[in-house]
Amino acid sequence: MRELREAWRAVDALGVDSIFTWDHFFPLYGDPNGPHFEAMTLLAAEAVETSHAHIGALVTANSYRNPNLLADMARTIDHLSDGRFILGLGAGWFQRDYQDYGYEFGTAPSRLRALATNLPVIKDRLGKLNPPPVRPIPILIGGGGEQVTLRIVAQQADMWNTFGPPDNYAHKNAVLNDWCAKVGRDPGAIERTVSIRHDDVDDHEVFLRAGAQHLILEMGAPFNTRAVERLLRAARG
Repeated sequence: MRELREAWRAVDALGVDSIFTWDHFFPLYGDPNGPHFEAMTLLAAEAVETSHAHIGALVTANSYRNPNLLADMARTIDHLSDGRFILGLGAGWFQRDYQDYGYEFGTAPSRLRALATNLPVIKDRLGKLNPPPVRPIPILIGGGGEQVTLRIVAQQADMWNTFGPPDNYAHKNAVLNDWCAKVGRDPGAIERTVSIRHDDVDDHEVFLRAGAQHLILEMGAPFNTRAVERLLRAARG
């Protein structure tokens, strides 16, 4: 926990625009039973450890929390951060999380239907809370499914995230634009983010040409900021 807190403060001081965590109950890499913490309580701590960067989960699994409760948690973290919270959401996919914590895993289509159903509930609850969020909380949806996920993004998201390589990202970006045209949404209203790795830093402009506007560099423990610093230098010219 001390290393996490030090890493948040370090990258915030560098002037990054955003700091994200993931929403899982077990490590996805390395020792499957290694040290791990819950995402939303981490984000509450991160909100008061930082002062500049927007914060959020990339992404919160829709199935893990009641949508009304999740909205309330998001509003609370938004206040703790003075209006820097981004509500990242996805349909969920990591079966062990579901099994060990007693959630129904269902199927990919059922989880996507639940996401589409819960998004209006979350937005409705955000509009009822007293006090309300500091500012309208952006909703980021993660995923690249072309038939359902990107349609939901076009209909309901403020931000969208998926992965490379750049050709894949460009294709998914074009599909999202097509969905925006079909549902009558301005494609410019959805901020395009992409998750990149350390070996993508020197070629990050390829992702920008593919349509990305916001680069999210993956980091893992031990937390080394050199790649972040290199990316910031490149982005700032």
